[in-house]
Amino acid sequence: MTESVLNEIVKQLKNARSVAVFCHVRPDGDALGSGLALVAALKNAGKSACMLCEDPAPDRLKIFPAMDEVLTSLPSEQSFDLLVSVDCADLSRLGVFSSFYNKFKGITLNIDHHISNSKFAKVNCVCECTATSEIIPDILKAAGMPLTKEIADLLAMGLLTDSGNFAHQDVTANTFSVAAELRAAGADFPSIGYEMFSRQTKNRALLYVRVLNSMRFCLDDKLVFLTVTQKDFKETDTEKSQTEGFVDFPLSIDGVEVSIALMEVKRGQYKASLRSKKINVNAVASEFGGGGHILASGCMLFGEYEEVIERLTYAVYKQI
Repeated sequence: MTESVLNEIVKQLKNARSVAVFCHVRPDGDALGSGLALVAALKNAGKSACMLCEDPAPDRLKIFPAMDEVLTSLPSEQSFDLLVSVDCADLSRLGVFSSFYNKFKGITLNIDHHISNSKFAKVNCVCECTATSEIIPDILKAAGMPLTKEIADLLAMGLLTDSGNFAHQDVTANTFSVAAELRAAGADFPSIGYEMFSRQTKNRALLYVRVLNSMRFCLDDKLVFLTVTQKDFKETDTEKSQTEGFVDFPLSIDGVEVSIALMEVKRGQYKASLRSKKINVNAVASEFGGGGHILASGCMLFGEYEEVIERLTYAVYKQI
């Protein structure tokens, strides 16, 4: 981020008395980690702050008490003088809070790391890096807000989530530098990593087996589809948040360059999560109104299953 943008963010955070922090629908570890870390820092500075999201924190991410503080509706008797969005690439991803954010008369801040960010706020801090949780420490440092263990743990969760446990191609020397800073502040990376990537319920394991058994190879085995249907959720007594990380597995297979996980939202509607070793899947997702990062993106498609597979396959083919 430029020095002028950083200075403006610091100015607004210091001047604000009451702050609302928002993240995208169906929040992941980076959205929640970066947002709740900022809320904690603001509260420590004596300000009123809360985090809002259309969806509550998924059960698998409830490893810190702060997760239970995420609000799914606006407080009825509280006004804000600053709104901040974190880890959100465009206004629509704020879900039910999009209109409130867009119509807000005061200052809005947009802190994000997605290459597809539409810069929808009055002050935009969009840095192409591994995670939004990689940006927040610089902001806190510039604002003179201490990096406590609670904050470090939340940011570590975000960093681990979006770096794929430091396995993704967009991990840089700065990512590790931030991780070292968080560790020095007390972040428990081993325990958080176990909760994020290893621990699972029996039902999630059964769902994973079903999904892997239906793997579909295309484009001379360069592309793999994983599909999770509503029937799969019902028969394993699981829900959408328990599919986190499924999309990464096919990239461990020799020769596979792109992995796409399709989740059936309802009949004729599929949420696609795309991951790649080197192919630009942001360009693929953009064809369907989505976006994200070059090697990790997402989009929503409508149509019959085979039609969705065909459209995505052709879009990937054009990028190979």
